[in-house]
Amino acid sequence: MRIFKGIAASEGLSKGKALLHVRSSMVAEKQHIMAKDVQGELQKIHKAVERSKKALEEHQGPDISAEPAEILQTHLMMLSDPEYLGQIAQYISTNLVCAQWAVEAVTESMVSLLESSSDEMLKERSVDFRDVSLHLLDALSNRSQRTVKNLTEDVILVADSLMPSELFSMDKSHILGIALDGGGRASHVAILVRAFNIPSVIALGSASQKVHDGDEIIVDGNYGEVFVRPDLTAAQNLNERYARWQAHEQELRQMIDLPTRMTDGHEVLLKANLQTVSEIGSAKEVGASGVGLFRSEFLFMDSVGGSTEEQQFEAYKEVIEAMAPLPVTIRTIDVGGDKVVPGMGIDEKNPILGWRAVRFCLSRKDIFSVQLRALLRASVYGKLQIMFPMISGVEELNAVLHLLEHVKEECRTEQIPFDPDIKVGTMIEVPSAALCADILAKKVDFFSIGTNDLIQYTIAVDRGNEKIAHLFQPFHPGVLRSLQMIVEKAHQENIPVSLCGEMASDPLCSVLLAGLGMDELSMGSQSLLQVRKILRDVSFAEAKQLADHVMEMDSYLTITTYIREWMHDRFDHFTTI
Repeated sequence: MRIFKGIAASEGLSKGKALLHVRSSMVAEKQHIMAKDVQGELQKIHKAVERSKKALEEHQGPDISAEPAEILQTHLMMLSDPEYLGQIAQYISTNLVCAQWAVEAVTESMVSLLESSSDEMLKERSVDFRDVSLHLLDALSNRSQRTVKNLTEDVILVADSLMPSELFSMDKSHILGIALDGGGRASHVAILVRAFNIPSVIALGSASQKVHDGDEIIVDGNYGEVFVRPDLTAAQNLNERYARWQAHEQELRQMIDLPTRMTDGHEVLLKANLQTVSEIGSAKEVGASGVGLFRSEFLFMDSVGGSTEEQQFEAYKEVIEAMAPLPVTIRTIDVGGDKVVPGMGIDEKNPILGWRAVRFCLSRKDIFSVQLRALLRASVYGKLQIMFPMISGVEELNAVLHLLEHVKEECRTEQIPFDPDIKVGTMIEVPSAALCADILAKKVDFFSIGTNDLIQYTIAVDRGNEKIAHLFQPFHPGVLRSLQMIVEKAHQENIPVSLCGEMASDPLCSVLLAGLGMDELSMGSQSLLQVRKILRDVSFAEAKQLADHVMEMDSYLTITTYIREWMHDRFDHFTTI
């Protein structure tokens, strides 16, 4: 038996027979050319780019969720990057070499530069450039990358490396788990295996060199361990762990039709975050109390310059009808920052603090008005709530509310029906909005706290920067005081508060958030049942006592340790799986 330890990339336990997938090295053809042949090679590059784009676009569609869609868009943008393609063209012209040679040389130069960076995120992006270059080399040589297709039995995939495009192309219906030699926490492969819900462990080192096709494998995506050819004792222990996991999953499934009511009767609504229309089924399957965040920007991912009113209307209508009579909160387009949408003209040196979200919408009212009109048209098909992101103060809120009233008046003039009682809310995700919560609460029907950005801006830490990732702390006293203040100011105006950031989906945060007075938590569907079970096992009085005690502490380290111990004392069955 061999045990490999790595990074738990996607939770779950799976066992089965190994299927080895080792990347065959692709050697680019290296030929010198004559000056008169340069134009022909440049034409080959142009055709290869178009073929590669077409191959990637085949993976797009209405069923793809947000993370895979964004990764596909990143690769498509790389294939349109004038700097990358310009360097390839220049390399051909200057060195008089064939197209394949130029693609390999330029890509290796860019990869070396990225891999030498101390920023882990940049290092991981080098994989994307390699992936894109392989598409180009395939197209130039009329070859196909090896993919795992048309499987006839369930397998555990063991690989030395995987490119995002390979994961897209694979027959995932028969892949029970993945064990990968390489990869990192920020890698696109790690993001994809979570999106595809495949138990996975990455960064195993040399597992693929020690495994043979058909070996018995157990992948533990909870603890980050992979067991190869387990002996009898280990197999028994792992079978017990697997049985506990299965029992835990079965216990969670029993939560589907139950309300999230704490032991003393206090109820917290648990809603789902959705990226695409196709995720509605997942939200309904776990008994979500509605949609707390529908990220409308995905509609703009597949179209250059935006999405038509009719396209948006149909998508909003489908979500609202499917969830009726439960409420659906749709966030207006939130582009910019780390959300890149082609054709919008957003290219800034400091995008996180730049032209993004409502700032973009107020300066592009042509796009924003179309979205508001589509939302109003769809509102008659169920219970729609409109939410504005990145509001920093009352001036911006007044501006968006004024524009909404203008679009309503247009609909009235054109006799287009819409829900006259539609609720409107704002996200609280920047410190200025938190400090002005009492002012903003007088103008809206609800608050939704976006903790991902609120933490980032409160502590002044880029959540995508691995060098300072340790500073991104949800239990920082400054963050918790902001949450407490937002809830107090909202409740003084009798409006509910939802929290839709990553904190909502973290079981460790759930009791504290309830104790702080959150009325709703909105999260990915995969986390909802776990949070529901936790909240149903404690009283609101206990949760409030926890929150009050924590608010007296002065350090996120102290708070984190205390909450972890408090939760483990009461929910040890969650930590022994």
